Amino acid sequence: MSRSNFLEGCLMNRKSLSLHVAVTAALALTTAVPAWAGSAHWAATATGAHALASDMEVHGAAALDTPVHVTIALKARNQAELQKLAATAHAPMSAQEVIDEFAPTTAQVQSVVDYLKGQGFTNISVSANRMLVSADGDAARAQSAFHTSLVSVTTAHGRHAFANTSAAQVPSSIAGSVLSVIGLQTVARPHVMLQGQAGTQGLFGGGSHPSGTVTGHDPSEFPTIYDVGSTPAATSVNVGIISDGDMSATLQDLNQFVASHGLATPNVQIVYPGAQGTDTSGTAEWDLDSQDILAMSGGVNKLIFYAATSLSNSDLTAAFNKAVSDDQAQVVNVSLGECETSAYQDGSMAADDQILAMGVAQGQTFSISTGDSGANECASLPLGLGSLPFGSTPSYPASSPYVIAVSGTTVGTSSSNGWVDATLWSDAGGSPSTVEPKPSWQTQGDSMRDVADVAFDADPNSGSIIIVNGSNAQYGGTSLAAPLFAATWARMLASHPGLGFAGPHLYSVSTSVYHDIVNGSNGAESASTGWDYASGFGSIDVSALNAQL
Repeated sequence: MSRSNFLEGCLMNRKSLSLHVAVTAALALTTAVPAWAGSAHWAATATGAHALASDMEVHGAAALDTPVHVTIALKARNQAELQKLAATAHAPMSAQEVIDEFAPTTAQVQSVVDYLKGQGFTNISVSANRMLVSADGDAARAQSAFHTSLVSVTTAHGRHAFANTSAAQVPSSIAGSVLSVIGLQTVARPHVMLQGQAGTQGLFGGGSHPSGTVTGHDPSEFPTIYDVGSTPAATSVNVGIISDGDMSATLQDLNQFVASHGLATPNVQIVYPGAQGTDTSGTAEWDLDSQDILAMSGGVNKLIFYAATSLSNSDLTAAFNKAVSDDQAQVVNVSLGECETSAYQDGSMAADDQILAMGVAQGQTFSISTGDSGANECASLPLGLGSLPFGSTPSYPASSPYVIAVSGTTVGTSSSNGWVDATLWSDAGGSPSTVEPKPSWQTQGDSMRDVADVAFDADPNSGSIIIVNGSNAQYGGTSLAAPLFAATWARMLASHPGLGFAGPHLYSVSTSVYHDIVNGSNGAESASTGWDYASGFGSIDVSALNAQL
């Protein structure tokens, strides 16, 4: 993640920041009562009001014709049974079994579709597993349909956006079916966890240094670094990557990478959960994910890009759900995240957690970057960079109890690319969740989800030398760490089909399978002997893990 993106995320996403005083004035100008005001039969959803940062410029009420794309998340049935399945190791269910057991009924879905039609929304679509209903409308229709008000804002970095200043509600007639309404704010958005090498020291200073050599690595060197040994390649396993936008350049780079390394041509599929996007700003990110997964895994059966229309929460929720409803990828990499408070506020956390729990029921493992902002993804940082408070709030979806959260290290290697040691990369995310409960397989004594679970190479200075737009470039960030774990777990599934979700297994094996990270700090959390927030259990010795499963 670039420093400018970090600053924007910090300045936008802090829940505790007060609303800009202009909000009051803006809402005072919109006393014309919308159509919904006459109804007394409204019910709450998981989508709350979006807290605006104090340095945003608030322009007043959003123009009534402002386009608004919403994704309505429906409530799963039999939620207690779903939670029970997600809590322990089990034989994976099929996608159809999950739909039959947990998806809302067709009647519930139809009631939501009918409501949206009645409110004037268009392009209404229902996901294959009946968990999501998406639709296009405008600010006028969104305000009326969801009993809220939208304001127009400009962020501190000049991006135009809108946000709901009151919680989203729905009529009581459909409240039993609706979990959340995603898309009523475009201020907070997930971002990639990518950092280039040039000039990189880290937001929290240089940190501790390994005794081994710190240098960039060709992706083909990582299997040696993490001691793959005789562990079989993942050629029987499908791996997914959550991405967005136009994937053309990434496919060209992947083909060049495969040819230059003498690898077998991979079976690549691009799946568009919504409209095909045009964004190319994430090309380096998707290059890093795909090239390192192929190299670390030794090859996969199929590499599937789930290319969201954009990196908005509504589009990414659709991408997560597509990966789960398709149930083709046993491992899914997500090198993205945002302040967990923002995801909690807008209802995307509630929706995504439900979807990810279904993935766990099917035996899928989502590998998630913990972030490149140190312990506090939600930190507030003055524009003058004069101070940096060391708070402690993690990134989401890394803080979800239904994923594996992968932190980052600085790796030291030998002259033959063997493991020597590693220290915590100072920008790596890792801290206790403020809202997510602890999964049963996590063994620490507190009641909240603890991030991270494991850690892999992330320092750009010991990063991966990949092909980006046809040329070599060295990148790191926890965007490197997550695909390295995704590929590692794909190898485990190739060796031990039917393992299912990684969480319970990672916490039940002997700690001897891990390279414990004992030095370094991410601002609020420090690496230490045994499990810690900053690095989890540490890095995996692949051969040792394979022998214990």
